Amino acid sequence: MKKIDSRVPRAFTAAFPHTLPILAGFLFLGMTYGVHMTTSGHPFWFPDRPTPRYVLFLGKALPPAVFGMLVVYCLKSVNLLAAPNGLPEAIALVVVIALHLWQRKMMLSIAGGTLCYMLLVQFVF
Repeated sequence: MKKIDSRVPRAFTAAFPHTLPILAGFLFLGMTYGVHMTTSGHPFWFPDRPTPRYVLFLGKALPPAVFGMLVVYCLKSVNLLAAPNGLPEAIALVVVIALHLWQRKMMLSIAGGTLCYMLLVQFVF
């Protein structure tokens, strides 16, 4: 039988008070996730329950709303009187619209527009 080093229990008792906040954080996140999944119609103990209508509505309405807010937030500080006159932003916006009309994938549109804007700002303007 393997003998346990006497330093291990001492190290554990010394480290345990420092890990309690982390444990509390994970417990809070787990409980929050459980409440969220239950209220959004996905409880794990009732798998055959249909998704509520308001959750289906939010699933359809929120992505375009977030996309619109992101566009407004990105274009709010464009200065049309400064040197590039908003040209990199306009080109990146056209790229975002074209990618979204082509693929209908929000993450691709956002990433493509961001990449286009960064390349334009770093190497062209």
